[in-house]
Amino acid sequence: MEEENVFFGKTEEEAIQNALMALTLTRDEVDITILEEGKKKLFGSTKWKVSVTPKKSDSERAIKFIDGLMKILGVEGEGELVSEDDSIKIEIKTPSSAKVIGKRGDVLDAIQCLAGAVANIGRDEYKKVVVDCENYRVQREETLVNLAMKVAAKAKETGRKVILEPMNPYERRIIHSALVDNADVKTSSEGKEPARYVVVIPEGADPADRGIRYGGGHDNHKNFDRNRDNRRNGGRGRDSRDGRGRNDRRSGGSRPSSGGAKRGGKKEIIFGTFLGNSGKTEE
Repeated sequence: MEEENVFFGKTEEEAIQNALMALTLTRDEVDITILEEGKKKLFGSTKWKVSVTPKKSDSERAIKFIDGLMKILGVEGEGELVSEDDSIKIEIKTPSSAKVIGKRGDVLDAIQCLAGAVANIGRDEYKKVVVDCENYRVQREETLVNLAMKVAAKAKETGRKVILEPMNPYERRIIHSALVDNADVKTSSEGKEPARYVVVIPEGADPADRGIRYGGGHDNHKNFDRNRDNRRNGGRGRDSRDGRGRNDRRSGGSRPSSGGAKRGGKKEIIFGTFLGNSGKTEE
């Protein structure tokens, strides 16, 4: 405990006021700890002894939490405040960025979610917290915008709805925003959390069309997945179900699952990263 934060007074209130005057802070801005109660003695009395320390800001609490978490995880790194205006932005400086970011940002998202909870302790209004590492967030957003453009082109080309893999609200908003001014398609979110997904719908699409899944699944319109199926079956153009070249609905299907598309018996989750607290909900 720092000695400069210890103050004395004949009464508890006097000791606290002495501290507030010395630190030029208000009572709401400090944490107060009574170290020793004043007592009257036969000859004189002892003074009250208090410790008064400034409360940590929202960002300071979040950074302290991140630094402690890095130690627990055994990863060298620390949080650095970037800004704290409308939202708190923290950059994690580390030589082990791959460990901090994780697969498709899952570790970074978890850190962000927890840091956001810590920063908002005691707050009446939620304040968004963004935790980044080596500019991952910007790069991820660019990836999603590029994906949105490719999916829109596919929907326009085929004339069919195109279904994306499940995404969190933050990522879905990026897709919606990227295509909001595209006159050839419109977007909607369907399904239930945590498997809610974006559907890109071309103008004039058949309302009864169940759609095709982008990045996996089958497509009976123009057979744009035929080459992929041929490669998977030794160039014979046949699937593993009946050997007659028909699409196996079990291998694709018209709706996404939360586990992603299956390829060669292994799961491949294409776009389903959780990007932490956004402070908003997305329809």
